Amino acid sequence: MFRVRTIALGAMAAMLAAPLAAAPKPPAKAPAMVAKPAPAKPKPGLDLNIMKTQVILDHLGFSPGVIDGKAGAGLKRAIAGFQKANGVVATGEIDQRTGAALDKFNATQPVRELTLTDADLAGQFVGPIPKKEDEQAKLPSLGYSNPLEMLAERYHTTNAVLIALNSPDTPVAPGARIKVPNVVTGGRAYPANLPDGYKQTLAGLNVDSSQPQADHIVVSKGDKTLSVYDAQDKLLAQFPVTTGSSHDPLPIGTWKIQAFDYNPKFHFNPKLFWDAKPGEKSAMLPPGPNGPVGVIWMDLNKPHYGIHGTPMPENIGRTASHGCVRMTNWDAARLSLMVKAGTPAIFQP
Repeated sequence: MFRVRTIALGAMAAMLAAPLAAAPKPPAKAPAMVAKPAPAKPKPGLDLNIMKTQVILDHLGFSPGVIDGKAGAGLKRAIAGFQKANGVVATGEIDQRTGAALDKFNATQPVRELTLTDADLAGQFVGPIPKKEDEQAKLPSLGYSNPLEMLAERYHTTNAVLIALNSPDTPVAPGARIKVPNVVTGGRAYPANLPDGYKQTLAGLNVDSSQPQADHIVVSKGDKTLSVYDAQDKLLAQFPVTTGSSHDPLPIGTWKIQAFDYNPKFHFNPKLFWDAKPGEKSAMLPPGPNGPVGVIWMDLNKPHYGIHGTPMPENIGRTASHGCVRMTNWDAARLSLMVKAGTPAIFQP
């Protein structure tokens, strides 16, 4: 493990692709955000108007998933959820009525500029995460590879988007000013019964402590969404999800959330994974946001099934899972404040 104080975004991005080795020492000077020259302006396709819509919807609880300033299926689903909650025909397109409803939040800016502090960059970073579970099990934690990855999750985006929003040679160091998606929240009055470590996780992911309380949730395999409802069946929030595969299909039916494991360890049992390689052995993986189930496991009353986070937020809604309901770490953490033991979880085709 190593503690990083001054390093650049691009050097960190390069570290993510490097093979596992002895942890490098912090450089004397902060290098650039990217290892190779890159345009200082946002990449083509990163639209600040789209990012503004994504940021507003994220604040309102209709998550587009990764905030990247690009139109796509995640944004369309988020708009459709917002429309359902506001009595508008759910087309996923911003029509006149939807635009008028969103205009109430027009003062929200898509990007916030902030000055990095020592506290912003504090943490233990583990370097590149090895692919094999037996090697992951040797790490002290499956924490963030470097501060860039930590900042990306904190602002509900990816390394590439942070690099695109900033100059490639912007340092990640105390005193540096960087631009991030404007998802900052202030509520930190988390329930007293939560572990202190998980409270820190929630704050680090910009999850506000003020969340609506669910009566039940509905997971739609077809829509790739998890919707949160109150007792009057009013839609309160919606999140994008990955829901199983042909090998491990989503278990259609009505289940219940029965327990929570905060910042969980993960028992890798190759017998439960159809894609496990011959010769792979069981391993207990340490906790961390880069663990297979991310920062939270919400256990269901069906053996081996749960709702959880992921180390790969950009893949939500795009790839398969092993039957469970997978979410971005920030969305899963937010959901964990909305539900409780006993909350019905209805899984639909």
